[in-house]
Amino acid sequence: MTNHGVYVYAIIRTGRPLPADSTGVGNPPASLRVVRQGPVTAVVSDAPPQLRARRRDLLAHQDLLMHLADGGPVLPMRFGMVAPDEEAVRTQLEAAETRHIAALEHLDGGVEMNIKALPAQNGLTALVAEDKNIRRLREDVRRHPSYDATLRLGEAVAGALSRRAAEAGQRAVRELTPVARAVAAGPEVQGCALNVSFLVNRSDSDVFRTTAQRFADAHRERVELRIAGPLPCYSFVAAEGTPTPTGA
Repeated sequence: MTNHGVYVYAIIRTGRPLPADSTGVGNPPASLRVVRQGPVTAVVSDAPPQLRARRRDLLAHQDLLMHLADGGPVLPMRFGMVAPDEEAVRTQLEAAETRHIAALEHLDGGVEMNIKALPAQNGLTALVAEDKNIRRLREDVRRHPSYDATLRLGEAVAGALSRRAAEAGQRAVRELTPVARAVAAGPEVQGCALNVSFLVNRSDSDVFRTTAQRFADAHRERVELRIAGPLPCYSFVAAEGTPTPTGA
C-alpha cells in the first residue's frame, strides 16, 4: 500500500467476487482488493498521488461500479473518496454495518435513471402563440425599439421557457414515478429547470427509458428532456459514515 491512502470505490456484500480484469484509478491503473468486515466489504485500491478528476479516472471509477452492479447491489462512493488506511475503512464498515446492510437490501436489483428538464430549444414559436404577455412585449419592441424593451422581452422569454420546462418536467416525474421504487430530487444544475433521479428495477430500465422518451417526444415544444442511465445508485445512498473525499 502507498502512503497516499486507500481509494474506496464501493461497498458490497461479503463473499462477492470482483469483476474479472477490472482495475482502478491511476496511471498505471491500480490493482483492486477488498477490505472485509463481517457481512460487508469495501472495494478499494491504493490511492494514486495527486488524485484529480481526470476523464480517464472518472471513467475507470464509473466502469467499475457498473461492472460491480452486474453482480448484485452496490453502495457506490463518489469519485475521490480516500481513507487514511485499511483500518480506517474497516472501522467505518463496522460502525455503519447495520445501515450498509439495509441500504444494500434496498438497492438490490435496482439501478438509477436520471432525467433533466431544459428549456426547449425550438419552443419560442409555441411560447409566442400561447403567451399574451410575450406577444405584447414583442410588439412593444417592434413599435418602440430600445435596449430596455429588448431586455424586458429577453428576460420574459427566458423566464417563460424555463417555467414551461419545469412544468413539463414535473408532469414527466408524475408519469414516471409509477415505474420507480423511489424518487430523489438532484442538485441544481445550471441551465436545467429540473433534475430528478429514479430508483428503478433493472428489469424495468428499458420501460422507463421508453416511457420517458415518449413523453419527451410529445412535449418537445415545452421541454428538452435528457435521459441518463442505467447509472450507479448514487442518489439513493446516504452520505453518512462514508470516507472523507480528498481535495481533488
